[in-house]
Amino acid sequence: MKTIKDVFERYKQGLDKIYETNEIEAITLLVINEVCNFSKAKIKAFPETELSNQQVERLNNILTKLQTGRPVQYILGKTEFYGLPFNVNPSVLIPRPETEELVEWALESVGSRQLAVGSLLDIGTGSGCIAISLKKNLPGFKVSAIDISEDALQTARSNAALNNVDIEFIEADILNPKSHISHLTSHISIIVSNPPYVTLHDKTQMHTNVTDFEPHTALFVPENDPLVFYKAIADFALKHLSKNGLLFFEINESYGEETVQLLHNKGFNNIELRKDMSGRDRMIRCEFSSSSEE
Repeated sequence: MKTIKDVFERYKQGLDKIYETNEIEAITLLVINEVCNFSKAKIKAFPETELSNQQVERLNNILTKLQTGRPVQYILGKTEFYGLPFNVNPSVLIPRPETEELVEWALESVGSRQLAVGSLLDIGTGSGCIAISLKKNLPGFKVSAIDISEDALQTARSNAALNNVDIEFIEADILNPKSHISHLTSHISIIVSNPPYVTLHDKTQMHTNVTDFEPHTALFVPENDPLVFYKAIADFALKHLSKNGLLFFEINESYGEETVQLLHNKGFNNIELRKDMSGRDRMIRCEFSSSSEE
């Protein structure tokens, strides 16, 4: 393994039992970019570029870790989300492209309402990717974020500092009413959440690099109550959203209509179910026309 071309071939051989070909190529490109500090354009344009022994050694070490199924983002300790850099580790989920679509929808909605200021809450923030991306693009908003995991919150705080944004991070359990934060205003403009929604049945269909390495508390829900977090967050939103405030969810594609019905039954209106780039039911936006004071 002396040239870029050799690296691609070695990684293809070493990872073919774990990933599809296009995934292997994407991972290899990402790793070479990180280790050698070559642009992705240079990597593709000059495959005969020779690498140093130190670079080759590091590339070999990363390949060995990848062969255990550990996600490349955890090995490198970072990833990109909505054009911003984020630190990641096994205490937080790896941000995914579908969640970028949720952020984009929230920003579009704020733009259509021409809101320059307001308050926003991210429930189950993990790495902080949603809250930080929204704050970066909505500097006039006061942004808060909660999570049950202090380790996750430490990572989120590091990411807020990395991206130079001011966010209030709070340790709280949305399923435990006693842990709800009393000082949070009852006039929140927007609530966004990508809560746990993976059932045990879903788990059997998932890649082991997710189920074996990513935090289970951020992924899984009981088979007999798959919408447990949506119920709790919807109830919280009824008390804390301002009049005509917006609630955004990322959802389990298997429970799109059930989640819509749940929100309808609780009194939300203008409920919209949207598909992601892969054509799967992935996100919901709704609003509540009555304020908590009414």
